Amino acid sequence: MSKINIKPKNEVSVSWKNEGKTVPYNSAIKIMEQTVKNIRNQSSSELIWLLEHPSIYTCGTSYKKSDILNITEVPIVETGRGGQITYHGPGQRIIYVMLNLNERHKDIKRYVKCLENWMIDSLKIIGLESYTCKDRIGIWVNTPKGEAKIGAIGIRISRWVTYHGISININPDLKYYKNIIACGLKEFPITSLEELGININNNEFDKIIKTTAKNYF
Repeated sequence: MSKINIKPKNEVSVSWKNEGKTVPYNSAIKIMEQTVKNIRNQSSSELIWLLEHPSIYTCGTSYKKSDILNITEVPIVETGRGGQITYHGPGQRIIYVMLNLNERHKDIKRYVKCLENWMIDSLKIIGLESYTCKDRIGIWVNTPKGEAKIGAIGIRISRWVTYHGISININPDLKYYKNIIACGLKEFPITSLEELGININNNEFDKIIKTTAKNYF
């Protein structure tokens, strides 16, 4: 794998924030938007935010209403990130990345590639080989039932400051994915580390991604 990175031109401080409880999705959006403004104004350091959301379906800018198969009690919200519809909920590690690409590489494809490689490196440490596909964004694995998606990527960029980011399925209840065509890919299932027989909690996973992040950011 190419060790492409988006390390800053000059020494900068990237803060990490780890939430101990679930954060409502709309609240998280407001916090991210304010953080992005602060980063642009140089009144806040860059931030990688680790959290979980209460169960919710989020619709990216490319989603189709036909990808909603069943209306349930779980809220459905439209959001400004790229991508289509997906599920967020407990047991899923959300990684929101707020970096100032003005001070790094103003290259969106390079940034997305760094996010992908960061997760691939991290999953390899826990014994899981994962990969990307040219025509399917996200992080993929081979399972006894064929290819399955274990991680989603959806980003937004405001004047070259990034937000939104990555979700990795640690041990969510996968039944929620049955109500949608996740990411518009009806022929591919969604999996999790738990379903693949890998027992790891969020804190253990967080330690790994904090270590591997140094190679990219």
